[in-house]
Amino acid sequence: MTLWIVLAAVLVTVAAAVRSTWSPCGLSMLATITPLSELGRGHRYRATAAWFVVGSVVGGVTLGSAAAALTVGVDSLHLTARERIVVAFAATALAVASDLDLGGFHLPVHHRQVNERWLDRFRPWVYGAGFGWQVGTGLATYIMTVAVYLTIVLSALTGMPWLALGVGAVFGLVRGLSVLLGRRITSPQTLSAFHRRFFMFGPRVRRLIVAVQLAATELFAWLLSPWLALVVGAAALGGAIVWAERRRSRRRTTARTATCHQSDRVTTSRGERFPDDGGNGVDGLDTVRLGRVPIGEYGDEVVTAVAVHPTGGVDLPTVDDGETVLQGHGDV
Repeated sequence: MTLWIVLAAVLVTVAAAVRSTWSPCGLSMLATITPLSELGRGHRYRATAAWFVVGSVVGGVTLGSAAAALTVGVDSLHLTARERIVVAFAATALAVASDLDLGGFHLPVHHRQVNERWLDRFRPWVYGAGFGWQVGTGLATYIMTVAVYLTIVLSALTGMPWLALGVGAVFGLVRGLSVLLGRRITSPQTLSAFHRRFFMFGPRVRRLIVAVQLAATELFAWLLSPWLALVVGAAALGGAIVWAERRRSRRRTTARTATCHQSDRVTTSRGERFPDDGGNGVDGLDTVRLGRVPIGEYGDEVVTAVAVHPTGGVDLPTVDDGETVLQGHGDV
């Protein structure tokens, strides 16, 4: 049965690392460490990106070391294989409930981001490796999914320190390689186009991580009892049907259009107001940062640049996570 825990740990780890790329911190890295931004600072993108990957892998090893230490504690409990499966089932079910926010339940996370002042204070290898390490640990920056916690739990349940260390390294490697997604961002236009496309994939990746965790839950349920697996499967199917119907209904009746005004706020069609903090863009464009916009995909905090054109228009990305649609072109 331990083999199944190992398999689930690897799959959840990769999915958690991919999902974490869509965090505000992950999005920031894909705007901060690009050929365009590094050229503007007089640095080489390839060198900085390489240091970022190295730092992220080291961060992953740090995460894996913590999980490896926990394997010693798990072994001291002398748990049977079935008891480990019970714990794994409970942990995966809890993770699914948290990521779906069932009944308002959600395990605690934090919304910390890297210190952008490092870009001005340190050499590229310092901020590259430093940012990479923080991102690679999975716990030092914005946590997008509790699958990061689940990675630690499943790794510890294997009872194999070397395997837990390896799982952490895989997490760090996947997180680090994400910086290469921006390797073709060489102009303001490609930067804007990339983030517009990337942002659109966020809801799909969210559904992917939930599906992976559900699959792990179903696997552990089957190993415990086929009847339990049947119950879990039926519950998942019923939930998917309800979710699909709600999504279809909301698409028809509750699309929300956001409009930016000069009075330092973002106002939705429902009259809700959110603060923003302005910044300077490039090529005559200003940027508005949306903060604390509860659109579901990023919980209650979104950090994304929205281009404000000198002609008086603002382009907002469209997000559909089954709960809310945020879209439009407004006036400033």
